Amino acid sequence: MGNPKPPDFVNYVAHIFTAGDSDLWLYKMGLKGILEENFGPIDYVSPVLDFQRFTYFYNEEMGKNILIEARMISFEYLSSPAFLSNAKLITNDIERRFSVNNKRKVNIDIGYIHHTQFVLASTKHWGNRIYIGKNIYAEITLMYNFGKWEPLEYTYANFRDPNYLKELEIIRNNYLKKRKKFDS
Repeated sequence: MGNPKPPDFVNYVAHIFTAGDSDLWLYKMGLKGILEENFGPIDYVSPVLDFQRFTYFYNEEMGKNILIEARMISFEYLSSPAFLSNAKLITNDIERRFSVNNKRKVNIDIGYIHHTQFVLASTKHWGNRIYIGKNIYAEITLMYNFGKWEPLEYTYANFRDPNYLKELEIIRNNYLKKRKKFDS
């Protein structure tokens, strides 16, 4: 019989994509401040990532002739993975605040990095997602094996892309440094 023990703290991250200029939404429209009010200080913002080439699914909602820009954002404080369902409800509320005529202009995929995995929250059930409470599901999007991120059969195309994987590697390395300080 195993003895239950508390889980490792994780590094919360957000994959944000926006209708048009992500700097406009993050800095001028106040998204960064709202995220920090809810999740603590941001310690890393990736360069702009190409999201548009992976899907046109969001163009109807965000704007047909608008370039959709993405960023990976990391939060400074480590937290419990049990917070994920609450985190998704918070980001859904933030998305609603930035909506225009019930159409999102900001999409926030919240999740976390653990040294062994990258996990994302979802409101949608699927065979590869586990219910975690409050009508929210969790999906292991990537696993970290033998020194690199490994996509799974169902991993979205953008999270298979070398540029995304590079940014997640940076965030993971920062997380490992934070864990060393936290564990000391």
